[in-house]
Amino acid sequence: MITCYLRYVIDPFKLKEFEHYGKLWIPLVERFGGQHHGYFLPSEGANNIALAMFTFPSLALYEAYRTQSLEDAECQAAFQYAEDTRCIVSYERSFFRPVFRG
Repeated sequence: MITCYLRYVIDPFKLKEFEHYGKLWIPLVERFGGQHHGYFLPSEGANNIALAMFTFPSLALYEAYRTQSLEDAECQAAFQYAEDTRCIVSYERSFFRPVFRG
């Protein structure tokens, strides 16, 4: 199991656009076999940092999703939306594995 953690630097004046972008991706990740844990928008503190997390059963399945997303029309539309609205300034992606009790 692998969890992808995304840290976004967003344009704080385009929060609605970024929220829409996030809502586009949640069902797309799930359609490709991932479990989305949601997008987290600024509330207190920095007004330009947002987060997202989703899990795939394996790194191989995550990599398959990344490859397939480049060919998928809905994924391409979501990528284009972010580019057109310029709601994302930058992002970084990290991967984690969970530790469970017992």
